Amino acid sequence: MNLKILTLLTTASILALGLGACTQGDTKTDTTPMSQDVATVDYDSHLYLEEVEGEAAIAKVKDWNAASAKRMENGLYKTLYAELLEIYNSPEKIPYVSYRNGQMHNFWRDETNVRGLWRRTTKDSYLSDAPSWTTVLDIDTLSNDEGKNWVYKGNDCKSPDYNLCLVTLSDGGKDAAEVREFNIATGEFVDGGFYMPESKGGGSWLSDDTLVIGRNFGDGTLTESGYPMVSKLWTRGMPMSEARELMRGETTDVGVWPGTFENASGDNEILVTRATTFYDTQYYWIPQTGDNAFAPMRLPVPTKVELSGQFGDQILLRLQEDWRGFSSGALVTFSVTDFMADGKIDAVHELITPTASQSIGNFGITKDGVLLSLYDNVAGSAHMFTFDNNAWASTKLNFPENGNVSIGSTNDKESIAFISSESFLQPDTLWMIDTASMQVTEAKTLPSWFDSNSMVAEQYFATSTDGTKVPYFVVHDKDVVLDGTNPTLLYGYGGFEISINPSYSATIGKAWLQRGGVYVVGNIRGGGEYGPAWHQAGLKTNRQVVYDDFIAVAEDLIARDVTTPEHLGIHGRSNGGLLMGVMFTQRPDLFNAVTIGVPLLDMQRYDKLLAGASWVGEYGDPDDTGAEGEFIRALSPYHNLKSGVEYPEPYIYTSTKDDRVHPGHARKFAARLEDMGLPFYYYENIDGGHAGAANLKETAHSQALIYSYLWTKLGGDE
Repeated sequence: MNLKILTLLTTASILALGLGACTQGDTKTDTTPMSQDVATVDYDSHLYLEEVEGEAAIAKVKDWNAASAKRMENGLYKTLYAELLEIYNSPEKIPYVSYRNGQMHNFWRDETNVRGLWRRTTKDSYLSDAPSWTTVLDIDTLSNDEGKNWVYKGNDCKSPDYNLCLVTLSDGGKDAAEVREFNIATGEFVDGGFYMPESKGGGSWLSDDTLVIGRNFGDGTLTESGYPMVSKLWTRGMPMSEARELMRGETTDVGVWPGTFENASGDNEILVTRATTFYDTQYYWIPQTGDNAFAPMRLPVPTKVELSGQFGDQILLRLQEDWRGFSSGALVTFSVTDFMADGKIDAVHELITPTASQSIGNFGITKDGVLLSLYDNVAGSAHMFTFDNNAWASTKLNFPENGNVSIGSTNDKESIAFISSESFLQPDTLWMIDTASMQVTEAKTLPSWFDSNSMVAEQYFATSTDGTKVPYFVVHDKDVVLDGTNPTLLYGYGGFEISINPSYSATIGKAWLQRGGVYVVGNIRGGGEYGPAWHQAGLKTNRQVVYDDFIAVAEDLIARDVTTPEHLGIHGRSNGGLLMGVMFTQRPDLFNAVTIGVPLLDMQRYDKLLAGASWVGEYGDPDDTGAEGEFIRALSPYHNLKSGVEYPEPYIYTSTKDDRVHPGHARKFAARLEDMGLPFYYYENIDGGHAGAANLKETAHSQALIYSYLWTKLGGDE
């Protein structure tokens, strides 16, 4: 796209409080302050577990891994592992692509290409039943040659020929990665070309010989969150240490990232994004010529907006607050030419304002317009928007509804784009659309990995403690008997305005649904299912509503006789791992299995660990002396484990190489359980980053562990 901004959401995400009681019979959500036996615990004794690769910490991790493996890697695990690995290695997977100058580019992993291939083919070949691929870069060969466990993190290739590329490679899957210049025409890394050593951050092409970059440039150039604080202009042949500084933020910022946008002549201009908090962002144009050359000029927009792309002369803004007569959640645009003329924004044009029941899913920009997915009560549809005579017009596209409709790869220099449609029971179909002719072609379809014809997906609404109706989906066999004995898995996230939309999962279908399990997704507050207001309702001291919503869904399942606490399990990752920790400590009576993935659990120190400081805008500051700090400290699952409480036996998993959510959260929680003599399962993958796995075998292993645990606890399988 024209507007290339390394936004905070793409860099830090994948994370991802009125105290209210939630009743079920005479039980109650426990939101009382920590008890005396908890307050006197020596939590400092576990601080050594924050040493990511410390000898004592790794020794403890290996002990836990070994003890849990003996119990978890049973006969069912072995069956599940084989089934899931077959899915992940299947040649029938959809090869998702991006279109560049007549070529389809894809990244592919299978049994032979464990770390993967970056490859390309022609459009006609791609649409055939047996595409002929040309390898661009073999990550397995590169890893073997260099003795590294490289995890491919993508590429940024410069238009219009797309030969010069910045390739991002992570050692073991960490967010921090190195960037190398690669030439597709020669098939080699450029000798003496641009090279950025391991760091968080990235870079964008300004011209063939110039980049704008945000990296770790040495002492005093990273924020407290571990992201770049300084943006620089780097010219080919110049040592990176001599790159020209464009702008710097403050150490208390989340991060400062450079990007580009296009002027009226089609040349790249410099745009620097400064995130002062996770949800407050300032945008600066850095003129390269004229009297104000290299003097940052701030765009006159609110801090709670996202610059989200560029179509022709129009810059897209997604509003997180009301502005200029437009409501929060709206997508609006303004003229970049007018702004560059005098630093002001005059006319603002509405692209779309969702209703109270709607939210924008995602959108992408092509040569001809803006493709956008729109959700109404969590059911998706696709639309095309065009700009003419200073106004936006829309056309609804004919795609399957009542499921997930997602805008895939787009390119603002091309008319070829991709849209995916799927549902819980309908495999993903990838559609190719030519936005010039509006011709739609079915490009690829995922095979069915389980008998979905015998199943049904239904939407219900639970009533939360404040009367809010919370949607959730239930997927199960059509012949399920509502007698409370059904093994049921409830998944949730509830944070960072991330929506959990209906989607087809071969893993869930094969490992859970096909074996008779019931799968449930709770669209709780904190997410983005109903736009910014749904998310903002659960920020900071209002966060208990997120947890009350999840509890309400669980209790509604029980009230409908879908399941009972004995057969009800829950799963969440990252921010969803925090959700699991809170459920474990607030309502241990409600669940018999709690799967806690790559979690935040020590909410008194989360802002001191890795990227944690960047999430203060979501959770609140634990060092605050007022209500904000008091609440988040009292919420902390690690500090709310109490003696004399009957807890379910949890499964906790994380990754040593996760440099986003510190593995110390999971480790310290496990150590506290161990101190109390409470049983738990634990798995820490040495590689894999925040995603939890660096290759498909590790992914199959991780997923098989999860489902073997759940079946053992909820279905009685050994």
